[in-house]
Amino acid sequence: SATLSDDIKKLSDKFVSNPKVIEVAPPASTADTVAQHLTWTSPKGKREALRSLLNSEDVKNAVIFCNRKRDISTLVTSLKRHNFSAVALHGDMTQSARLEALQKFKDGEVPLMIASDVAARGLDIPAVSHVFNYDVPHHADDYVHRIGRTGRAGRTGEAYMIVTPADSKSLDKVLKLIGKTPEKAPLDLD
Repeated sequence: SATLSDDIKKLSDKFVSNPKVIEVAPPASTADTVAQHLTWTSPKGKREALRSLLNSEDVKNAVIFCNRKRDISTLVTSLKRHNFSAVALHGDMTQSARLEALQKFKDGEVPLMIASDVAARGLDIPAVSHVFNYDVPHHADDYVHRIGRTGRAGRTGEAYMIVTPADSKSLDKVLKLIGKTPEKAPLDLD
């Protein structure tokens, strides 16, 4: 584990009496309670892949992460068109709209929340059964934060990542960080 350098320690001793050193574990570890899966598809097939996973899994509630805000609203519209109940959560929404969406999700009124990383960070989201990475995150540690939304407090959770050939660089970074390869989840497409 990282320790304070001697220089910093000497400096802090001058100004601080009885300091407490708090070390934070690196976020690079994923919980064993989360089963991780990968699903390969084409860029055009992502929405259908997500719907297939939502239909084939026992999804009590799920957070679905997108990298871009504009994809969030498109996805919410698409899911609603296919009779799924979903709310959006991203940084461009007003505070009251965000709180309303979050409350509907927390109350179980709406089972799917399509979110950006920024909007979902630090939120008090209840235990979710599933996390879907509609987009492979550009920053590998975002993957760890995303899937950490499930498999909490002794419960098990499922995490899916929808991957297209264009995602290979981002995917490599994620796999290198987590040190394991999620199992491939076949799609049940009509």
